[in-house]
Amino acid sequence: MPKPVILITGASQGIGAVIAKVFAKELRGVRLALVARNAKNLTAVRRACVKLGAQAEVFVCDVADEAAVTTMAAAVKRRLGTVDVLINNAGVFAAAPFVDTTAADFDRIVAANLRSAFLVSRAFVPAMIRRKRGDVFFMSSIAGLDAYPNSTAYCAAKFGVTGLAKVLRAETREHGVRVCCVHPGATWSPSWSGSGVAEQRMMPAEDVARAFFDIYRLGRRTVVEEIVLRPQLGDL
Repeated sequence: MPKPVILITGASQGIGAVIAKVFAKELRGVRLALVARNAKNLTAVRRACVKLGAQAEVFVCDVADEAAVTTMAAAVKRRLGTVDVLINNAGVFAAAPFVDTTAADFDRIVAANLRSAFLVSRAFVPAMIRRKRGDVFFMSSIAGLDAYPNSTAYCAAKFGVTGLAKVLRAETREHGVRVCCVHPGATWSPSWSGSGVAEQRMMPAEDVARAFFDIYRLGRRTVVEEIVLRPQLGDL
């Protein structure tokens, strides 16, 4: 049997890159579609995944752009075939209080986190429904469950991601598609370097990535609809 095709957005760095490496290591021969805007970083992640035994392809794409997503989806189908697992991981964070949040900043953050998940899901979920099988993951956040000050656009976007996942779950559950929304707390990545926050206070990205793989490996009669991951010492 051919190995599944796993598509990961935001795969060029951070948790997305680690998710790709976990699937490559644990499911040898898996076919990975690595999607992000940064071609150089994507190529580095691809090399690491190939060394771990995966077949990996790079697809440079701004997933908040409808035309770009349409082009990317066609390329993925042509080069790898039908997507079995979709991991909507792309997103950005920028802190600002409500009164200092511009319309442009709000639109940018909502587009990167929420619009992207909608566009990419719309591109690949219909085929899953037709086949009556598939897995869709949404990377939300604890900010998609509880409001935090100085995070107007980010919280709004992640609450939207949470709602999108719930709707898609309700609409696809009878079609063999499993939908899971993941809500991580503070997770260590290079972007935290120099912040003054100790790495030991955060979750390692490997643990968050492992959750995606372990949920995927459950039997088809079981779905994890939502999972909350927090640092043992509490969020920052």
